Amino acid sequence: MAQSKRSADQVHAALSERIVRGIMRPGDTLAESTIAAEFGMSRTPVREALHRLASEGLVERGPRRAFAVRRMGVADLRALFESLGEIEAVCARLAAHRMTEIERDGLTRILSDDTDDYAAVNARFHDALREGAQNRVMAGLLDDLNRRSLPWRDASFRAQSSRIDQSRAEHRAILDAVLARDGDRAAALMRAHMASSLSAISEMMLEANA
Repeated sequence: MAQSKRSADQVHAALSERIVRGIMRPGDTLAESTIAAEFGMSRTPVREALHRLASEGLVERGPRRAFAVRRMGVADLRALFESLGEIEAVCARLAAHRMTEIERDGLTRILSDDTDDYAAVNARFHDALREGAQNRVMAGLLDDLNRRSLPWRDASFRAQSSRIDQSRAEHRAILDAVLARDGDRAAALMRAHMASSLSAISEMMLEANA
């Protein structure tokens, strides 16, 4: 079971990258047998990866129930990140008032992590704020939106190294607001952070389609 999950993660990561970076175009079919042969594995982890991609909105079922790359335009992404930004902002505001001192220290330590895997640090930072908000309904909504947005956010970090530096600075400003228990400022900064993410992703899409 663990091996199957690792295999599914591998296929999911590779296909996500190809779709988001424009290597695979809207309408391109994703045949289980072809993908399984490429990665040298059975069709079971491939099927799992394709279902995950469908839940993220990157692929969809076409005629004859076959998976195909979904068309995702800037307007679709804007709606996604607008929704994400508002809910993340509320969580940041609540976290500023509700996080314990231990949780605040943990949030600070996350930004001190100098690992090369910035996407993982980014996810940990946002997860910590979500948990610090202490609102299960908001957390559930964010789980869905994060699942659909993370492939795009992660790809923007890989495509634009400057986005990582910008994101780090934005995280630091949000942290400062949380530590100061300034909920309104934390919320405003989080909205701006999500807007910056959308801007970087839109630029990446334009470059891929040039």
